[in-house]
Amino acid sequence: MNIVLHIERLILDGIPLEAGSAARLQGAVESELGRLLAAGGLSAQLQNGGALPSVQAVSIQLATQADPQQLGGQIAQAVYRGVGK
Repeated sequence: MNIVLHIERLILDGIPLEAGSAARLQGAVESELGRLLAAGGLSAQLQNGGALPSVQAVSIQLATQADPQQLGGQIAQAVYRGVGK
């Protein structure tokens, strides 16, 4: 199965990122979400193609010093809950 995922905008309210951390965060989200989709697949609603105007993700509990890699993994898991099996 070939999955093409396009996230036009990811809104992160109240997350303090250090300068230069955005690219690391983006890479972590893409990597973990790709891994989750490859391992678990898509929801039945999206298996034959389709688009969602938005995905409502659950809240994420942040550590005091949020590492972009760890945060990206948490974000990917929250997004996957909205599109995965």
